[in-house]
Amino acid sequence: MQSPNSSDLPVVVRANVGDGCAAPGGCGGCAGDGDATPTEHSSLLESPEHVLSTLDKDGSRRWIRPSLSTGRHWKRRRIVAYALVAFFVALPHLRIGGKPVVLLDITARQFTILGHTFLPTDTPLLALGMVGVFLSIVLMTALSGRVWCGWGCPQTVYMEFLFRPIDRFFEGTVGRGGTPKRKLSPLMHVARFAVYTFFSMLLAHTFLAYFVGTNQLRQWIQSSPIDHPLAFLVMFGTTAAMLFDFLFFREQLCLIACPYGRFQSVMLDRRSLIVGYDYGRGEPRGKVSKKPDPTQTPKGDCVACNRCVAVCPTGIDIRNGLQMECINCTQCIDACDEVMRKVGRPEGLIRYTSQDELEKKPSGLLRARTILYPILLAAVGAAFLAVLSTKYSFDARLLRAGGIPYTRGPAGELRNSLRVRIVNRSNDTQLYTITAPVPEGLTIDVVDPSGLTLEPGATSVVPVMITLPSRLTAISGHVDATLQIDDQAGNSKSLDYRLLGPKN
Repeated sequence: MQSPNSSDLPVVVRANVGDGCAAPGGCGGCAGDGDATPTEHSSLLESPEHVLSTLDKDGSRRWIRPSLSTGRHWKRRRIVAYALVAFFVALPHLRIGGKPVVLLDITARQFTILGHTFLPTDTPLLALGMVGVFLSIVLMTALSGRVWCGWGCPQTVYMEFLFRPIDRFFEGTVGRGGTPKRKLSPLMHVARFAVYTFFSMLLAHTFLAYFVGTNQLRQWIQSSPIDHPLAFLVMFGTTAAMLFDFLFFREQLCLIACPYGRFQSVMLDRRSLIVGYDYGRGEPRGKVSKKPDPTQTPKGDCVACNRCVAVCPTGIDIRNGLQMECINCTQCIDACDEVMRKVGRPEGLIRYTSQDELEKKPSGLLRARTILYPILLAAVGAAFLAVLSTKYSFDARLLRAGGIPYTRGPAGELRNSLRVRIVNRSNDTQLYTITAPVPEGLTIDVVDPSGLTLEPGATSVVPVMITLPSRLTAISGHVDATLQIDDQAGNSKSLDYRLLGPKN
């Protein structure tokens, strides 16, 4: 995805990262001889050898081995990344009221979030929660672009701060042109694969803890795979998927599989925060000359060192304008700022900015979408809390039994067969009682009293027979009644119901 003014930019195709720098004495991230001319750089940048950032012209995979720029943004991202890793590992072990903070038990059809268990009957809550998450993503993107991709996405965090450092440890710091500084021997390949497998197993087991719980996962780990072959296959498959992703698929997950980057064109606007190259300040690119020639067009601040391409983890050239592949990782910002300091020019040639700001147009946070999205998000949040406030420590619902709607007893009394569906949401086993306070004189017979004792999270459908005395015989064909269900903890719930009978 190009910015609307991309037609004003020079046609630039991916170049060999790390080619000769036009900065005097080199920039520290490229050849360093400072002898490359602007013409030579232009021919390099226009080379059609890469049709995509991960695809060469002959159709082969282009492996991206970005250099590393340890600037101020990278240092902040590293702190955030390791904090997120610690949070991801610790979260399944945390408890609120004896329940996990997060447990997505798909097989039991129960989602526990912040200590509250959501059941299949909580469809409105789940739907409102999903809408709230979607609106939050849209609002965050409208305000700050793809900051999630570069700073918080697990794929980026683990790829850039765990697995790429492993590559650099075994291969050496990535050299010019994105090639390792030393070739791995077969033994070193095996060693790197073993390290990748170890960390993939750790990630896979932590990931599974969110779906099966830490207690169940601990039992699986401590027992033989023969005792739980299906669980072992799940763990093996998850580990293999992690290994495939980080060892082979890598940045292609962001470029090909993830839909977020493709949706950004409708979620971003011209005032959204992006990582952008200041084309007006940087062009025309060229060598820094100690003796400027007044007869030539003055050069811009970009010295055509190509360092921003060398450090990009998705292999793009940020100078091409806004692109779908950009994940806002800020590596190009750190690399460019380092070069600008060396050549004595102001930092910020590549920076956090917006399309309007780059075009010298008014920019700001307030616009239609940044006002509408928070309003919608607040409405969804209020609706979620309103629905949540109606939830009890148990759910109860009356269902009419099949067959004829009512029968008469020998003394003229009316009988209605009903079913009471009870869901125990508490953490303790509960014994429930059913009474009928309104109208007076109703009697309730529980067909199967064992169904009134429920384990935590259990559901029971209890058949009951409600008898209406002859003195309360229906006149209009029905009698309004109220049933009350109580548990041992003192919680109660009233259910209004219409008992049926003949019209007198």
